[in-house]
Order: sequence, then structure tokens, then C-alpha cells
Amino acid sequence: MVYRRTDKVARRLAARREAILTAARFAANEGGMGAVQIAPVAERAGIAAGTVYRYFPAKTDLVAELATAVAEQESAAMRHAAEAAPGALSALPAAIATFAMRALRARRLTWAMLTEPVEAEVDAVRLVYRQSIARELETRIRAAIDDGHLPAQDAALSAAALVGAMTEGLIGPLASAADDPAKSRLAVQTLTLLALRALGIVDARARGLVVQTALPPAD
Repeated sequence: MVYRRTDKVARRLAARREAILTAARFAANEGGMGAVQIAPVAERAGIAAGTVYRYFPAKTDLVAELATAVAEQESAAMRHAAEAAPGALSALPAAIATFAMRALRARRLTWAMLTEPVEAEVDAVRLVYRQSIARELETRIRAAIDDGHLPAQDAALSAAALVGAMTEGLIGPLASAADDPAKSRLAVQTLTLLALRALGIVDARARGLVVQTALPPAD
């Protein structure tokens, strides 16, 4: 006889998995990737550590799924902002500014996902976050090129370079603190303008696009 999970059991298991990931996200947002450890995550989720191990046999498994979940959420936010823009060119700064503002709003989590020094195996599995952001930017760059708004270029390379520039400008060691909402918005606008210029948009047009771009709330 083959055992089949009932819908009730499946929902309970899914809810427990979600509770573990939520606890892991809180841990990363508060203390970086170093805080994502099985025991404290289990305590925050209100379950036994052994239960966490049933879902995630090792920390790398937990980090991999956490990075995937965060990447999906951030990519969806960028995509939503881009799709709400009136055209392919406006979609580009919308996606850039959305990522930048959300990164500042969750600075510690973004640092954990992108640049926090971690073990090689953890670094390998969290790469999905960086790749997801880069793919979303690449999609917007390609669309703008196809519509004749940008000069011909390697969209994948340009997207990767933008991820690097924004990471350094927002959360790198040279980034200035931007806890004040007004300073955060200015930092996002400055980085968006830099990105548009780097992609080949003339200064006057780039400035106009930045002014027209609706920024998400800073907090």
C-alpha cells in the first residue's frame, strides 16, 4: 500500500517549511548570513532543530532555498515596477531604482545575499540571488536595445556590471550610510542616473527619466 499525503498534511508541511524560511530570513536581516544557523532558526520558528534538519539537512541547503526565495521576491518587485512603466526605456530605471531602494531598506539582508564573507560552499549556493537580479536587469536592457533606446551592447555584461556598481554604491565598504529616507532616495536616484549614463543614454534624457521614475517607499 502506497501512503499518500492528505491535503491537510501537505499544507501543514508547507507551512512549517515556510516558517523555517521566514525565521532564516529574519536571522539574515538582523545578523547577516552568519546568523543563519539551524538551532537559532529552529528556535525562532518555534520547532525543534531536528525538524529543521528534516527539511534542510545542512546549512547550505537552508541558505540555498533562502537565497532562491529572496531572489524571487526581489525579481518580482523589479518586474512589477518595470511592467507598470509606460515603455521599455522607462521600465529600465524603474527596475534599477526598485532594486536599489529595496536593497537600502533591507541593507543587512542584501549584504548577506551579495557580499558578506562566507564559506565557499555557502557563497556558491547564494549565487542564485545575484544571478536573478542580473537576469532581470538584462531583460530590461535587451528590451530597451530592441526598441532602439540604447546602443548595441552585451546586455548580460552590462547587467552584471550594474549589479556590481549598485552593490558597491549601496552596501559596499565605501557606501555612505543612508538611514535617512531623503538621503536614501537621493542615493537611489544618483545610482540610477549613473546606470543610465553607463548604458549609453545622454545626460539630459537620463536625468529626465530619473525624475519621472516613481520610487518605492524607503521604509
